[in-house]
Amino acid sequence: MTKITQPQRLDLIPPSAPFSEEQRAWLNGFFAGLMSMDDAGVVALSPAENAAIAGDADDGAAPWHDPTLQLQERMTLAQGRPLRRRMMAAMAQQDCGQCGYDCQNYAEALFAHKEERLNLCVPGGKDTARMLKALAQERDAAPSTESAATAPSVSHSTSAPGRSRDTPVEAIFLSRRRLNKPASEKETWHIELDLSKSGIDYSVGDSLGVFAQNDLGLVDQIIAMIGASPLAPVKGKSLREALRDDCALSPTPDRLFELISFLTGGETRAKARALAQGEDRDNDAADLDVLAALMKFPGVRPHAEVFVEALEPLQPRLYSISSSPKAAPGRVSLTVDAVRYKIGKRLRKGVASTFLAERIESEAPLKVYVQASHDFSLPSDPNAPVIMIGPGTGVAPFRAFLQEREAIGARGRNWLFFGHQRSDCDFFYSDELNAMKSSGLLTRLSLAWSRDGSEKFYVQDRMREVGRDLFAWLADGAHIYVCGDARRMAKDVERALVDIVAQYGARATDEAVAFVAELKKSGRYRQDVY
Repeated sequence: MTKITQPQRLDLIPPSAPFSEEQRAWLNGFFAGLMSMDDAGVVALSPAENAAIAGDADDGAAPWHDPTLQLQERMTLAQGRPLRRRMMAAMAQQDCGQCGYDCQNYAEALFAHKEERLNLCVPGGKDTARMLKALAQERDAAPSTESAATAPSVSHSTSAPGRSRDTPVEAIFLSRRRLNKPASEKETWHIELDLSKSGIDYSVGDSLGVFAQNDLGLVDQIIAMIGASPLAPVKGKSLREALRDDCALSPTPDRLFELISFLTGGETRAKARALAQGEDRDNDAADLDVLAALMKFPGVRPHAEVFVEALEPLQPRLYSISSSPKAAPGRVSLTVDAVRYKIGKRLRKGVASTFLAERIESEAPLKVYVQASHDFSLPSDPNAPVIMIGPGTGVAPFRAFLQEREAIGARGRNWLFFGHQRSDCDFFYSDELNAMKSSGLLTRLSLAWSRDGSEKFYVQDRMREVGRDLFAWLADGAHIYVCGDARRMAKDVERALVDIVAQYGARATDEAVAFVAELKKSGRYRQDVY
């Protein structure tokens, strides 16, 4: 029997690299596996091992499953994995459920040809759709050695009424109330909906999917640009109705650029084809919604039905629920930032946020569904301490948590970190939160205002200031929750938590990282990020 020298462990990815411990461990193993070394210590890989690296095997780990990573970082981490796993890496990694799956099951469904729609990942947007298109072409041209028949079974969201995007129910819009005072640079609204006749309920931590309508002013400008009649029939309804209710008008899909290239010639055709292929010759592709694309290529006059077919379907938007059904039976609350911004001289608007903030009228119906949380729920023990970190609209689920704990008489301590720009105009739910503080329901309320002083100050800075107490809560078994922006806030909060554990827990940095990782594994550190 030939003795085989075991390969030595190589740390090719330095600790300072922007990866988690799991990601760095996987990358070290991956790159070490690719290296063929001499008799001094490491043997060449066997054909079976090379086949595994090429994608015929998979260890089940997903180091790219991190919403703070950019698409190219995720694809690098997935290099050499089976095609279905690379499809997963193309997703936004938020497990938000807007696609009707979680990220892994959406990838499995695409790989197994059980789902053909490549554009369902709303947070991933156009970049994810393009990557999935390329991977789907790879799947069709050279099928993976792992057959679709042997792929893991796909778990799709339930088809019960109101429990998935495919089976929405009707709610009634009740009211909106602005949460910022007039001096604020932001525009945030408290939204109330009536679910009493919808037949659905929800739990704290869940999200509500909202099917919005496009702004009719934008719709009419688009119709004018293509020279069509608003009443032109398209799939059983008028063009105006189809563009209002069914079509995504931002960003411009590649298929529309392809259509424009068929209807034009010369340099205009070349420019449209380049945009369809992801090129950006004029450095403006990121700013092109459907109207801007038509303005860039004026004079294009597609048939109304062909034009609509070139657009993507309008996707529902998810919002964290900011109420407890025990506190407000038959109703649901949302906390919504109205998205408005200018590109050039033209004002752009978020579809669902401004639909809720300005366009829908009181008592009007709208289609909704409940997206169950992925374990973003209160601890089963009502006596467990809870730490909640939610700046801006990230406070939404924590308002629901506090209402729920009050309703069930939970005796566990509650600590909320909230932050925004200015204390005098951006303190959402200030009356409610101060009342909860006075009653003892809210044990601690820690606030951070980024624009009140000469230097910006965020929730992670406040965490460091009270780090000794925060670690003491963790040592007492506290569960920690984070809600908000994935790319910046959530990453900064986790980094602050690692520093706090290292400083007040007398641990080395790698031990502090492992401590936080164990909090996640045990379900004591949960995130709802977007």
